[in-house]
Amino acid sequence: MSDTALSLLYLSEPDAVAAGVTDMAPCVEAMDETLQLLQLGDYRMGGKLGNSHGAMVMFAETSEFPNMPTDGPDRRFMAMPAYLGGSFDNAGVKWYGSNMENRDKGLPRSIHVFVLNDKDTGAPKMIMSANLLSAYRTGAVPGVGAKYLARPGSEVVSIIGPGVMGKTGLEAYAAVCPITRAQVYGRRKVTAEAYKEWAAERLPDIEIVVCDTLEESVRGADIIHSGVSGLVDPAVYPHVLTEWLKPGAFICSVANLKLDDELLLDPKTGLFIDNIGMYFDWQEEFGYPAYETTTGIIGTRFVDLIHDGLLDQDRVVNIGDVPLGRKPGRTSDDQIIVFSVGGMPIEDVAWSTVVYRKAKELGIGVELPFWDVPALA
Repeated sequence: MSDTALSLLYLSEPDAVAAGVTDMAPCVEAMDETLQLLQLGDYRMGGKLGNSHGAMVMFAETSEFPNMPTDGPDRRFMAMPAYLGGSFDNAGVKWYGSNMENRDKGLPRSIHVFVLNDKDTGAPKMIMSANLLSAYRTGAVPGVGAKYLARPGSEVVSIIGPGVMGKTGLEAYAAVCPITRAQVYGRRKVTAEAYKEWAAERLPDIEIVVCDTLEESVRGADIIHSGVSGLVDPAVYPHVLTEWLKPGAFICSVANLKLDDELLLDPKTGLFIDNIGMYFDWQEEFGYPAYETTTGIIGTRFVDLIHDGLLDQDRVVNIGDVPLGRKPGRTSDDQIIVFSVGGMPIEDVAWSTVVYRKAKELGIGVELPFWDVPALA
């Protein structure tokens, strides 16, 4: 072979599983390192400040072109590029299409692919089926939050939204806390019952209680996890009332969630986020109020309150500063803590790098030829 020859590793979804993409405990550790590297500045994402979530293709409500898609729930295409340093030291991009109607066809709402690249040459090293990659890195970040911010000995989790994010979220909490019970609430009881069947196989030591109301799910929970996606409209976000919360509750929003502003503005409440710069980037790109124009992830409400002059930005702490010793985490057993998780492509780079290295070590996947000698070097 010539010195210019290139090939890349292809991992199907079963290949990715064999290479450990669904191993939650090491994924939590990888996300822990990722969030610390973010605080150290050893990363880049899109945009002029390196904090963009990604570039999104959206559609109008109507089109004069018969073949062009039109707007609909979660209908978009998105590219999420990033570089991450530290022990990962790779670049990559996640590309996906999303359409809520996929579920009527037995398909996931979003279908993901990830490409891992050499940081110097830009050459592709791996291309992989990435739905599980995305799901597990998303679930693992709440696990990092619980590791540093949940009350010690937390046992009861409220799962609001028994979908993919509710499943991987529970796995992550179980990896870092002694979870014994999950109180599950979904808009459709059939999905909650399916969640119970999944948990019986995946996490058999955790008691799953299907709840009839949101309040029933939240009452008595040490950890509240909201993973409900859908319309960008505060009127339909699940609203967790402050009076339902157990003292010391840890609230994690990976999707839409409404909390009382009085709770968020209370100086005793701990407010944490994965990367506040990304939320300001959202606000700049899509306009104020971000909570109503971008996503119902609670961190967008943080930045809107900052915009309004009601919340001091210094009160919102990037989670990576806690393990680095730059900021305190929980300050008392009865402190309510809110953690916002928006998801970042640096997380995909981190977890795909771990999976890639494991696949190479075990000889998993298919090597695909790229070229021997480039035709137009």
